[in-house]
Amino acid sequence: MGKHKRSAVRALEHLLDTGWDVTAVVAPEPAAAAPEQRLDLAARRRGLRLATDDELYGESDVLGPVDLVLSFLFWKRIRAPLIQLPRLGCLNFHPAPLPDMRGIGGYNVAIFEGWREWGVSCHQVDEELDTGDLVRVDRFPIDPDSETALSLDLRSQERLLVSFRSVVDLALAGAELPRSPQGPGRYVTRTEFEELRRIRPDDTPEQVDRRIRAFWYPPHDGATLEVAGRVVTLVDRGLLKETAAAYRDAGIFS
Repeated sequence: MGKHKRSAVRALEHLLDTGWDVTAVVAPEPAAAAPEQRLDLAARRRGLRLATDDELYGESDVLGPVDLVLSFLFWKRIRAPLIQLPRLGCLNFHPAPLPDMRGIGGYNVAIFEGWREWGVSCHQVDEELDTGDLVRVDRFPIDPDSETALSLDLRSQERLLVSFRSVVDLALAGAELPRSPQGPGRYVTRTEFEELRRIRPDDTPEQVDRRIRAFWYPPHDGATLEVAGRVVTLVDRGLLKETAAAYRDAGIFS
């Protein structure tokens, strides 16, 4: 169960290349993503069944006996009875360190608040969101003065893929997966997320810079400012240079 991300496609391919029998794949609706990012296309290339999550909940015998249910950057909460179905557990690969940052907004908070360490996690899924026992947490240093939401996402995806391969290979070898309870954690609400995005009149220059980088993830809205009744996204010169370089690399010239 995953998103249209290159790392999710590689995770699926790793399962198949190492001998796992993949019963079904849950992917988003077709989207304007590059072919190498399309999880649905990767499943079709390998002759796998594409299912919706509703189908998995609606038909108790649709999967049959399974060892693992795997969520890799999946955007919906996984519920019973799917949680209890697999023999070895239902695992979620979460692009943030747990229990430090659950739910949404992790990259944005880390950059805006100046975190110097980030991480990715694998945990057992339970009835709550991102609270199940930890299987693996991989932490790594970051520079909050240069990262953007986009750059941190790309780094996190690569780290998450490494964790995914390690965990599923361990399970395939018949080893018992480690697990340890989580302590108290942090959630960012949707309201807090949108407030964090908004440039404020009393922001310091450093706070403006951090908000801009914390939400730089085209084509999504970045840090916002209301001007003449319109909400606009702000960029700085550094991001404009990056965008210009990307245009040149794509063969678009002025």
